[in-house]
Amino acid sequence: MKIFPLWAPLALTVWVQAAAAPLPVDSIYHLNAQLHDQNGARQTLAATTGRVTFVTMFYSNCDNVCPLIIETLKITEAAIGEAQRGQLRATLISLDPAHDTPVRLKALAAQRGIDESRWSLLSTDARSVRKIAAVLGIQYRMLPGGQFNHASVLLLLDREGRILARTSKLGAVDADFAAAAQKALAQPR
Repeated sequence: MKIFPLWAPLALTVWVQAAAAPLPVDSIYHLNAQLHDQNGARQTLAATTGRVTFVTMFYSNCDNVCPLIIETLKITEAAIGEAQRGQLRATLISLDPAHDTPVRLKALAAQRGIDESRWSLLSTDARSVRKIAAVLGIQYRMLPGGQFNHASVLLLLDREGRILARTSKLGAVDADFAAAAQKALAQPR
């Protein structure tokens, strides 16, 4: 027969409460949007809770700015350094749910050499796209012909889904944005 110390139930209670701690009121993870990733798996925005995350919006049929957004995220990751990079996640949410199916997102991930172990390309319904864009402060509109005019913004979220930093600098590393990511990654979990 095992005998547990008297403090064991208390420690378990504290651990369970800490694991289920409520999100801060300014967390984007409160937004209850059902998404699917490039593999067809269902996700929520809160899937990266506990991880420092880059977030942006894009669409796969873009041949102008969206590829530059992806490349900017990649070079920013590289600037952060290999030791911390493994802790970082990237979430790219499609502005074009009518066309960005899991098959299309998977093809884009392969075409762009995206590390799918840390990056998620997500799509949802049009109503949720509007809500997510509003919460992230990303303006967009659909143009005739199916293209989108959209703000090119990269955001950094802390482990609880709060926006820590944002940048519109593309094609090069924004040193302040990368430093904010390094600082967030250095924080204890």
